Amino acid sequence: MIEIESGLREVVCLGVVRADGVAVGREAPDVWAEIERLAASLRTRYAGKAPGEIPELQPARELYRRTGEDPTKLRPSSEALLRRVLGGRAVYRINALVDTCNLCSLEFLLPIGLYDTDRIEGPVTARLGVEGEGYDSLGKGFYSVTDRLALFDARGPFGSPTNDSRRTAIVETTRRCVMIIFGPGSYPAARMGVHVEAAATRVRAFAQAARIETAIVGGQHGG
Repeated sequence: MIEIESGLREVVCLGVVRADGVAVGREAPDVWAEIERLAASLRTRYAGKAPGEIPELQPARELYRRTGEDPTKLRPSSEALLRRVLGGRAVYRINALVDTCNLCSLEFLLPIGLYDTDRIEGPVTARLGVEGEGYDSLGKGFYSVTDRLALFDARGPFGSPTNDSRRTAIVETTRRCVMIIFGPGSYPAARMGVHVEAAATRVRAFAQAARIETAIVGGQHGG
């Protein structure tokens, strides 16, 4: 489903959930209720703590450092989401599928990319971008991937642990999707496996996925 460039195979660990037959409903009260419960729990658990003092945020920060990025200047999407919750702000409500992805990211505290499979062209590779590469991102304008970890297809970059592109974004007509959980190479394969299965269960429940495939790619387990 996805290849990691050879030099990064022990630096990056990816959990992959590919789903077919999904339904992208605008209203997602079950997902919203789960997010609200989790947000309340996180506020209690991490009350008074700075992000640097939260152990569960360190794997995502390690991924950034290992791929040449300073996570205190460019934040992993999962940390940005947690900061929003700890600041008392509500998580954006987009649709059942995107909101499910945000729920998983808040629970795992790892960045997760979510893409419409039918808007991806050809094989997918995770690598560092080169000079001039980038994409039109969701809500943040042009995002440069020069020297940054990103996902690439035949048309170029379309996603990263920081944000996703408009080109491969989930829309109401999406019927097939792939969720990529970004972790550092040191992340335990067994733990990533638990995340992948939890995400698959939620996509099946909240987006009525008809068929799901999962995989773990890269990392020190050698997958």
